[in-house]
This record gives sequence, structure tokens and C-alpha cells, in this order.
Amino acid sequence: MAENRDELTDHSYDGIQEYDNPLPGWWTWLFVGTIAFCPVYWVYFHSGDPSRTVLAGYQQSVAANLKLQFAEIGELQPDRKTIVRYLDDPKWLVVGESTFQTHCTSCHGSHGEGKVGPNLTDDYWKNVKNIEDIAGVVKNGAANNAMPAWGNRLHPNEIVLVSAYVASLRGSAAGKGGKAPEGNQIPPWPKPETEN
Repeated sequence: MAENRDELTDHSYDGIQEYDNPLPGWWTWLFVGTIAFCPVYWVYFHSGDPSRTVLAGYQQSVAANLKLQFAEIGELQPDRKTIVRYLDDPKWLVVGESTFQTHCTSCHGSHGEGKVGPNLTDDYWKNVKNIEDIAGVVKNGAANNAMPAWGNRLHPNEIVLVSAYVASLRGSAAGKGGKAPEGNQIPPWPKPETEN
């Protein structure tokens, strides 16, 4: 029987001693390699080209995904018929909701209840008389840039879909107790046209 010649360390815990086993060589070199890689990583991702950041990579992936999705529906027109058609389409309303949650919640609240911007869940609207006016406000802004113009930052389809989502917030219970009504009372949204 082979004799165990491993050396014991000179400390003990509750009468238990441990062998002085060094880390395996591959583990030590992995640690050294990690330390050596850190400056290269830092220089590549944190200086130079801003398109190398994780955020930029994410945004490029989102843009590529939107292009694939939008190929299915083509380029949408920001008119009454189109917005009303997507008003009750859950598949595409999710895209509008995502755009709203990304760009609009700081002013309008996460449920459209209004913060700095007006409440989008009641029947009183500023700068909007018809459903297609929502797309115009999103695209061109309003109130001397209190509502910024998003036409140069969003895809035309995103403008239509976020407009449909904003229109869908009207009358939702999530906005109850939100900001007081502002603007003028407007008529109900039109019903979708039935296809023959």
C-alpha cells in the first residue's frame, strides 16, 4: 500500500487539519490569463468605437428583429384606417407597447396615466381630435417640443403601432387616479372596418 506523503498545513480548525494541496496548473494559468485579458477587453469595449458596447449590440439586434417583423406587414401609413386596424391586434400592439415603454413612460407614465405629459387614458386630449392625429403628434411633436418629435428616431411602422397602442389606452382602468384631464373632450375612436 502506497504511503501518503502529502504535507499537512500547520493550522487546524476544531482539531481538523488540511493537506497543503496547490491549485492545479491549468486553474492557475486560467486565472493569469483572465488578468492578462482584462486590459484588452477594457480597451476594446470601453474606448474607441461606440458601436462596440453591449447597448449598441442590443440596439442593432432589436433593429434587425424589427426589420424581419416589419417585412411581414410592409410599410404602414399613419392614417385612420391603419391605426384602427392595429388598435385591437394583440400581436402588433405588443410592438407598440414596447416602443411606448421604451420612450414614453418618463412623461406619460407606465400605464398612460400621465406625469409631466397628459393622461392618455381619459377622454380629454390635447393636440388630438381624431385617432390619426396621434401619429402626427408622435412624429412631429407638439407644444413647442414639450412633446418631442420622434419621426427621425422611430421607424414609420413603430410610429403607427405606438399610436395604436396609445389609442388603446383610452378608457383603461390602469390610468384611473392619474393626472387630471387636460385639453378637450373628443369623440370615441372609430370602429374597425369589416372586410368583405
